[in-house]
Amino acid sequence: MAIDEQAVRTEFEAILGPGGWLTDPDDTLKYRTDWRGGSVGEAIGVARPANTEAVVALVRAARERGVALVPQGGNTGLVLGSIPTEVKPTIVVTMERMNRVRQLDADNYALVAEAGCVIQRVQETAADAGRLFPLSLASEGSSTIGGTLSTNAGGNQTIRFGNAREQVLGLEVVLADGTVFDGLNTLRKNNTGYDLKHLFIGAEGTLGIITAAAIRLMPLPRVLETAFLAVPDPHAALKLLGMAREQSGDAILAFELIPRRALDLAFEHIEGCLDPLSEPSPWYVLMEMATSSTVDDLRDKLERIVEAAMEDGLVTDGVVAESEAQRRALWRPREEQAEARRKSGLLGIGGDVSVPVARVAAFLDSSMARLNDILPDLDFNAFGHVGDGNIHYSVYKPDAMTPELWNQHAGRMKDALDEEVVEYGGSFSAEHGIGSLKREELSRYAPASKLALMQTIKQAVDPEGLMNPGKIFGG
Repeated sequence: MAIDEQAVRTEFEAILGPGGWLTDPDDTLKYRTDWRGGSVGEAIGVARPANTEAVVALVRAARERGVALVPQGGNTGLVLGSIPTEVKPTIVVTMERMNRVRQLDADNYALVAEAGCVIQRVQETAADAGRLFPLSLASEGSSTIGGTLSTNAGGNQTIRFGNAREQVLGLEVVLADGTVFDGLNTLRKNNTGYDLKHLFIGAEGTLGIITAAAIRLMPLPRVLETAFLAVPDPHAALKLLGMAREQSGDAILAFELIPRRALDLAFEHIEGCLDPLSEPSPWYVLMEMATSSTVDDLRDKLERIVEAAMEDGLVTDGVVAESEAQRRALWRPREEQAEARRKSGLLGIGGDVSVPVARVAAFLDSSMARLNDILPDLDFNAFGHVGDGNIHYSVYKPDAMTPELWNQHAGRMKDALDEEVVEYGGSFSAEHGIGSLKREELSRYAPASKLALMQTIKQAVDPEGLMNPGKIFGG
């Protein structure tokens, strides 16, 4: 059925009101463009609803006209999950105007925020009330609640608090037929049938549009200690992790593995990034410990752990942050990795992968050897949340290699990396989702029973396939 695009524009402008509907290509470009800047989708327009009622009206009108909807949060994803990718009449639905914190209940350790609320604002609102929102991302200044939940992102503190899924108490979601799933409660225990909120966490907007979330909070850490440590290899890092968890009373908030290549990339492309140590090391660990207790001597614990690790040869050098400014400086090279890669223009392949924590070091050894068997002298940058087994794995074209030779083998190397991940009992998508970029890997590696059940749910909830088409599943 042909779509009368002018009629769609007129109807949606009336539904969304002033400032709620964009059609000028210059105005819509940023919403249609992938964060990396390499892909641009087509859309009839961009909807900017200001409340749940507007989302309901929008979804119902879109369904009547056969127009697809692409929900969008902060548009910081890396798998083409939040821009149009299919050749069909489409509208991008940005949640940026639905950005209120609706409720804060410090005594109940809970907060209700709209989907367009930026993660950093949620963190700050919770902190002002003496509470912690336990989700920390490099993109937290632009990532939103809705987008983060839609991909079930993890971040730096997953080792302590779990992925985004673990932070959710309830959801409000507009379904594909325009009805509202009203599951927005702050109960900790509620065994009344299926826990339906989990259908939408990690669904990437393919089952409905998250409009608000009830989120659990934690006691705000009163003491925070951060150390940047040189280690000889990932095997030493894993031993350090085990030692630190035991000797600190499991007070580890973050534990990041960083190769020298990652630091060099940040130093070259991010202004103001400085080397924390005087001598280079092949690998580093950025370790953070936290406690909400005011009587726990966390600094003494940290110093004892580092001292013991140095005696055992697990740590060769290090520095402990003496101020919040120094702490932020230690974190900056790690948090700017995506931006540094984007600015570098390096040609490469990679993945957001995970393996069981105890197997991270062996996986890195094995995968690098396997890829170097395909092409020698590769340029590796594998860093990330080793405390939960999540490695952001990149392989760049060596300077001396021609792009033609690289492109000839890039596909084979990506397949080899995925196969290695699977052989180690891991996942080819640890926290960024499937989007449209990883659909083939999902169909190849996911159990048939899982795929069949996912398709059944999709068909039941969105039979016309209008919710974020081409993401997770085929178009």
